[in-house]
Amino acid sequence: MQMNNLRNFFDKIKPTFSEGGKLSWLGSTFEGFESFAFSPNTVTKSGSHVRDGVDLKRTMITVVIALMPALLFGMWNIGYQTSLHAENWPYELGTAASWWYCLLFGFVRMLPMIAVSYIVGLGIEFTFAQIRHHDIYEGFLVTGIIIPMIVPVTTPLWQLALAVAFAVIIGKEVFGGTGMNFLNPALVARAFLFFSYPTHMSGDQVWIAAKMNPFSTDALTGATTMGELSTGINPSASALDMIIGTVPGCTCETSVIAIALGAIMLLVSGIASWRIMLSVFIGGGLMGGLFNIIGANAYMQLPFYYHFIMGGFAFGAVFMATDPVTSAQTNCGKWVYGLLIGAFAVLLRVLNPAYPEGMMLSILLMNCFAPLIDHCVVSRNIKMRQRRAKLNQGKEVQA
Repeated sequence: MQMNNLRNFFDKIKPTFSEGGKLSWLGSTFEGFESFAFSPNTVTKSGSHVRDGVDLKRTMITVVIALMPALLFGMWNIGYQTSLHAENWPYELGTAASWWYCLLFGFVRMLPMIAVSYIVGLGIEFTFAQIRHHDIYEGFLVTGIIIPMIVPVTTPLWQLALAVAFAVIIGKEVFGGTGMNFLNPALVARAFLFFSYPTHMSGDQVWIAAKMNPFSTDALTGATTMGELSTGINPSASALDMIIGTVPGCTCETSVIAIALGAIMLLVSGIASWRIMLSVFIGGGLMGGLFNIIGANAYMQLPFYYHFIMGGFAFGAVFMATDPVTSAQTNCGKWVYGLLIGAFAVLLRVLNPAYPEGMMLSILLMNCFAPLIDHCVVSRNIKMRQRRAKLNQGKEVQA
């Protein structure tokens, strides 16, 4: 009944925003809200076509749902890490607070970051849609929630707003908007923060929130596993801790279990490419194994599978390397693309202490090379077909 009333409301005000109406200049904005609430009722007029209920909106919403386990665990981990390190915590120092209290603390810290990301990003996208007179796409539904998930919880909101604006304008809209960008917008935002405000993105002082106030940038010391390794210190956290995610790190990248739940959902729904996911881990494993053979220092001697559970490797492999817009499109190209991402990520981690988390730079680098990889694969296939055609033609002449 309520949906019928909402449908009637949209139908009633639609002429106002249609061509010739008083607010026709806001037609793209109206269409965006209408398509968000209801499925488009337009179909192709001629030719063969397939129509089902899986449109861009539902694809993006499925990805958002797949992100929920990592997001909820990340919120809880914010409170958990703070309860272990904060002296002004309601509980005794070093004692974990209750599960609900930790989740509430993390929710209060994360909510403003998510709100800023969506308000700034969607505001810019709506503005560009109105200027260009084109439809509003749902791509930012995923980007808007991923950005707060891959930055430290202590990131100032004004810096986050700048990063989102930079990612949407420079990383996407200048190339034509959703589907036209060649770089992952969420990683563009993180790269902007990393190179513009490095003290807020790296070091031991940026991972644990000290106060409930969401506008506070106070942080507590909490070295990440990768931060320890980059300085030559063996990781203090166990492999089990890293798999569960009870370690300091970017807001929602720490729990391999939560990320795996999202990966299962993406694979079952067919949204993400299993070839890319698997090849990223194979590439990282091969490079890690090579370093194990060399064994020149403690980082090289680290078991190769540790790279899978440290930092943002798993999150990047599942949610960012598989971005259908910026990744390779051919099946063979996906294998090459994923292998190189995993290999470069481990290579950067081990050989360049200045960038202890190599996943961001690795994915952005391969985003640039994805079109070239596909071009090489397609060119190779064409040459093979031409060679087969000549052989078949020669056989026919001989016959």
